[in-house]
Amino acid sequence: MFHTTIEPRVSETDGVGHINNTTVPVWFEAGRNQLFALFNPDRSFKNWKMIILNMNVDFISQIYYGKNVEVYSWVKRIGNSSLELYEEIHQDGELCAKGTVIYVNYNVPQKKSEPIPDTIRLELQKHLYKNM
Repeated sequence: MFHTTIEPRVSETDGVGHINNTTVPVWFEAGRNQLFALFNPDRSFKNWKMIILNMNVDFISQIYYGKNVEVYSWVKRIGNSSLELYEEIHQDGELCAKGTVIYVNYNVPQKKSEPIPDTIRLELQKHLYKNM
């Protein structure tokens, strides 16, 4: 599991007093930084590999400014050139949002997907979600 703590900002709070729903996908992406580092250790866009194919978000409970949130990301499935993550956001120990995302390991200059290298595959397996 990958874990990231985020401190909600005032600018992410909407007129109804909770964190705007457009913020949640951004927080999920912030929780993937450790994953991105596996594919792009130098974190340079020059050699970027992770291209998003699909993302789904379920909003379970409201999230509020003033209390940190915890973003958890697990590997749900590892394919030949793609992987699927299962993600959750919690605040005060309560599940507030969950979702899935599919990425492909992509060679941008050649405009084609590439197999996930064995070294990365082994690291991804350490983060498998056991209940799926």
